[in-house]
Amino acid sequence: MNESEELSVKQAIESILMVATDPVPPNLLAQLLEKPTSDIEAVCESLSWEYEQENRGFILVRVAGGYRYQSHPEQAPWVERFVIEGQSTRLTAAALETLAIVAYKQPISRAQVSSIRGVDVDGVIRTLQQRGYIDELSRDTGPGNAVLFGTTQSFLERMGLNSLDDLPSLGGFVPGAEVVEALERGLRYDTDLEEEAEEKSSTSESE
Repeated sequence: MNESEELSVKQAIESILMVATDPVPPNLLAQLLEKPTSDIEAVCESLSWEYEQENRGFILVRVAGGYRYQSHPEQAPWVERFVIEGQSTRLTAAALETLAIVAYKQPISRAQVSSIRGVDVDGVIRTLQQRGYIDELSRDTGPGNAVLFGTTQSFLERMGLNSLDDLPSLGGFVPGAEVVEALERGLRYDTDLEEEAEEKSSTSESE
């Protein structure tokens, strides 16, 4: 390869490896770029050397039969700090509510969660999936074959639970019979007042 071709191949390899989630084998890179595997390996080694010479915060390594980018070992303390502190963003109230519904009602579909919460939960479900707290378990056998969601091992680890059996009982969060009865009396009282006001209004209009 001449200098121009090598630069083009380097740029292509960098772009591919940047978006790859797993190590990319040199023969796959060779197939994609239509170059001999030996040339690809030589270019990758050249890139690796360049990054080292430039004291970059990342390196190009060959691992598991392929090439990938990873942070420089000397930057491990900063990466660890970022993983521990920078990624600990708290979930919103909506996300926590949705996660609780999935945890206690799983397996459950997106539509069922929306019905319980009374709002669309598509965005929240995606967020919880991206965080690794919930995942697809199976599909409903009914019409539409809706995806059924459930919690993951990561959820148990973050919550400090050994299994779903360790989830706290919901009984402690349900109001007692006396409270429910008082609420019902209050609702009936409010309804009676509204009906009485409507009757008075109708009488005044007729007069």
